[in-house]
Amino acid sequence: MSKRTDILTVSDLRKHFSIGSALFGGRATVKAVDGVSFSMARGEVLGLVGETGSGKSTVARTILRLSQPTSGKIVFDGVDITALSRSALKPFRRKMQMVFQDPFSSLNPRMTVDDLLTAPLKIHGLALGRDERRKRIAALLELVGLSPRHAVRFPHEFSGGQRQRIGIARALAVQPDFLVADEPVSALDVSIQAQVLKLLLEIRERIGLSILFIAHDLAVVGYICDRVAVMYLGRIVEIAPTANFFRAPCHPYTEALFSAAPVADPKVKRNRIVLSGDIPSPLAPPSGCSFRTRCRYAKPECAVSAPPLREVSPGHFKACIRDDLSLQTWDGETTSS
Repeated sequence: MSKRTDILTVSDLRKHFSIGSALFGGRATVKAVDGVSFSMARGEVLGLVGETGSGKSTVARTILRLSQPTSGKIVFDGVDITALSRSALKPFRRKMQMVFQDPFSSLNPRMTVDDLLTAPLKIHGLALGRDERRKRIAALLELVGLSPRHAVRFPHEFSGGQRQRIGIARALAVQPDFLVADEPVSALDVSIQAQVLKLLLEIRERIGLSILFIAHDLAVVGYICDRVAVMYLGRIVEIAPTANFFRAPCHPYTEALFSAAPVADPKVKRNRIVLSGDIPSPLAPPSGCSFRTRCRYAKPECAVSAPPLREVSPGHFKACIRDDLSLQTWDGETTSS
């Protein structure tokens, strides 16, 4: 059995934002990411799921150093990049790229496809000769299922799915090892979603790309990801191999997400779990377990301290003190955690 090699290790990552004014009522701190730890193997696709506002995109942007972490440690390809200067970080920018959610606003409408794909090549000093650059761009377009003839067109001349393919080509232009896909199919029609997901899997197999895949759609995550991590209020509450995640959820929040997801199979019957109240504000998160104020299984001791992420079966971790629960699975069955 080959030894696992990690391309990314994140340890106790925190990203806090100060809001307000010292002059008018004082400043407050938003704990957008509050102690996130995980690792990713080379060639792995890790899904990151959770409600809007749970901190998924902030985690991704902080890992890429598009946002400066408040504390914690980010080790990429064996190097601690947490506090690297802008110039020292540039070689890692090439290795870490991002595909954005909205293919309509993430492409400059004044630039042709050739311009869009040439820009990262020039920034990183790749393919400087005209002929070499044209060959590289033609190969990129073919890789994402487009024609080299499309290089002279502008973004408005393409459909949403084609624009997202261009966004993927732009991210792949500098031959990265790690890709953040921030809800890359949420703005697309269902049929186009399938094409883009298939494309990502094909690229992953062809070049061994590691992908952090952020999404709301659990069915999409189940299709493309090797493992799944669930975020709630800035923390990871469960992380597991995909098959175990859907077959044997261990956290009450995961169970609630399953119950809310639409099912195509009419034979699958789920008991709908309606969470009480709204998601707490990251300005004043609850003491102890952040999910306890909405959890139907909560006990008084849940308010004492934040439960650590602990391993309950091989590769399956949860942040919950309850080991006596029978939770609803993706298929509507129940299982002991």
